[in-house]
Amino acid sequence: MAARVKVKRKGVGGMLRMPGMQAEMLRRAEAIKSIAQASSPVGDEGDPHRGNYAASWQTDSTARGGRRRDRAVAVVRNTSYYARWVEYGNGRPSGPAHHVLLRAAQLGGGNQ
Repeated sequence: MAARVKVKRKGVGGMLRMPGMQAEMLRRAEAIKSIAQASSPVGDEGDPHRGNYAASWQTDSTARGGRRRDRAVAVVRNTSYYARWVEYGNGRPSGPAHHVLLRAAQLGGGNQ
């Protein structure tokens, strides 16, 4: 005979906001951040922004995230003003897309 389980939405919501869930999301975000820092382009000699992009990675987490603000989430972001151009390119041959965050999320987002 198959076991029966009755799931309550309130209980699932509480589970998604637990401190342990928030800690796990932050752990994964830190793993993604470390991969992104290691694979960030640094720049050439004489570049006034040399190393700034790699040093600008940050993580943050909250228990009230998601579209409905009902689950723990963590965010990885780069605060340098040109991070968008490094990630997606600037439309010129001199500035190709590096996809640093995309690759870091693909490598570090799983179970490690």
